Amino acid sequence: MARVGSAGNPLTVAVVGSGPSGFYAAEALLNAGIDVRIHLIEKLPVPFGLVRYGVAPDHPKLKQVSLVFDRIAQDARVRYFGNVNVGCDVTLDELKSTHQAVVLCCGAELDRDLNLPGEDLPGSHTATEFVAWYNGHPHFRDRSFDFSSEVAVIIGQGNVAADVCRILAKPVDELRSTDIAKHALEQLACSRIREIHVVGRRGPTQTKFSSKELRELGRLSNCSARVSEEELILAAIDQAELSLDPDGNAAQCYQLFQQFAHEAPAAGKRVIQFHFLKSPCLILGESRVKVVAFVQNELTGEPFNRVAQATKATMELSCGLCFPKHRLQRTAPRRRALRRPSWFDPQRKRSCVGRSAESYVRTLYVRMD
Repeated sequence: MARVGSAGNPLTVAVVGSGPSGFYAAEALLNAGIDVRIHLIEKLPVPFGLVRYGVAPDHPKLKQVSLVFDRIAQDARVRYFGNVNVGCDVTLDELKSTHQAVVLCCGAELDRDLNLPGEDLPGSHTATEFVAWYNGHPHFRDRSFDFSSEVAVIIGQGNVAADVCRILAKPVDELRSTDIAKHALEQLACSRIREIHVVGRRGPTQTKFSSKELRELGRLSNCSARVSEEELILAAIDQAELSLDPDGNAAQCYQLFQQFAHEAPAAGKRVIQFHFLKSPCLILGESRVKVVAFVQNELTGEPFNRVAQATKATMELSCGLCFPKHRLQRTAPRRRALRRPSWFDPQRKRSCVGRSAESYVRTLYVRMD
């Protein structure tokens, strides 16, 4: 028999998941110097995963990576099978019996519960479902969000929170020129939200915003970003962190927060208010969300490894809409150059980098990103 990976005996691989990880895995296989046949298997009708359903509609440049994926999909060695749910329509064992290797690139789909009393009240949503809803994900398009309240609370201070905040805060006319889902645009056009509180468990130097995303929040038309000056007072250890990387992302974000604190509020604008060192402990309401309660935190630990510890102090924010949960995995995908396959073999508990084609046979891989 011809050697596996040769013209007479191509390596057959099933790649489960057609998001960025799946396409980069396929690209690495195509460039591995072997003869290969790849089946991209996706549970949704269309490919591209988070590029299609996770990137905010007002950030079209981040979606341009799909042009790279188009080129990969058009390779004659690649076939796409959409609307196939592995585990329901076909089993993993069936894939392993018909392919010489299976690569799982399906990511994390479950939200992380905070185990907060009241987090399942109407008006409490995950950032995951909101992002998927306004991007037109078929599994989320029928979700309902009530924008009749004037106050929304977002828990978390990373780029997912920035996306949610920006979509809530932007004038709807600025969203009309994007590829936001029509049903989302119609509901957001009726929004009465005037205040958006963005709350993080650690301090202003430990947020996970990129400075670019944070700067954009401060430049939204008809919206004012604010921070209390008292919340920007730093302990000596936090100042030391910034001094070690004065031009880094944390320092840039802190400078932006300082600008927000000193800008004069403008009447009639929507307001984005940032809060630090607060963790949610309770969501109150009868038929829907009315109040989110927080405990005040203090930071302990060494520089760049600060941990939030709860104190006895508390704070409450009245609202009608809150986002207390975020998906375990949310990224705006970035192009990575993969010169050779770099996967982890869970059966042998070791990397698969640089192995021969024969060594991939009858093996299950998990793509590590």
